[in-house]
Amino acid sequence: MSSTILVVEDEPAIAELIAVNLTHAGHKVLRAADAFQAQTLINAELPDIILLDWMLPGVSGVELAKQLRRDERTKDVPIVMLTARSSEDDKITGLETVADDYITKPFSPRELQARIKAVLRRRAPQLTDDQVNIAGLMIDPATHRVVGNGRPLDLGPTEFRLLHFFMTRPERVHSRTQLLDQVWGDHVFVEERTVDVHIRRLRQSLQPSGHDQHIETVRGAGYRFCASPGENDGTD
Repeated sequence: MSSTILVVEDEPAIAELIAVNLTHAGHKVLRAADAFQAQTLINAELPDIILLDWMLPGVSGVELAKQLRRDERTKDVPIVMLTARSSEDDKITGLETVADDYITKPFSPRELQARIKAVLRRRAPQLTDDQVNIAGLMIDPATHRVVGNGRPLDLGPTEFRLLHFFMTRPERVHSRTQLLDQVWGDHVFVEERTVDVHIRRLRQSLQPSGHDQHIETVRGAGYRFCASPGENDGTD
């Protein structure tokens, strides 16, 4: 699936190469040459993943990553460090302190895309094209198909994203605010009751196969996708 990727790199040629290849792969690419520009872009729109050069002018990439990890809004955004540092100690420092992965320059576009996909699969599976199957319900982001107990189901685009997010994080309770941030994007300003409207539409779309019961309301907390509905307490 298309992701919003922030590339923080002060070498224009490298930044351009990365941006062109990621854009060609269908991603939305944001570019920053230093920590200040990166923070400005992040404040406007939370990226799905950050490619961060270790050596930046002013505030280093490692220090920026530490700042992002301390911020509640950005602490879970996957970070891949890009650096010419190749020693084992440097890699351990990067991975243990701030990064989800570490790529040593020079690297190929294919390696970069493979690393990005691997990190997203671990940290943000709702952003991948992997097919998900739970309790007879299948969702395929690559073909935008949903099948419940062998019958095709028709979902609108928002309901599709909502279901995909739920199915890649089953059993977890998500508040309305969390769903707005993760499904709509934290730069999109809509009311929380919008979530309730789309949950209702999603349930209606899942009714033909009986999977509407898997979308549970957790009183005072939010919603969850449950593989075995009715087994948990606190649901409506």
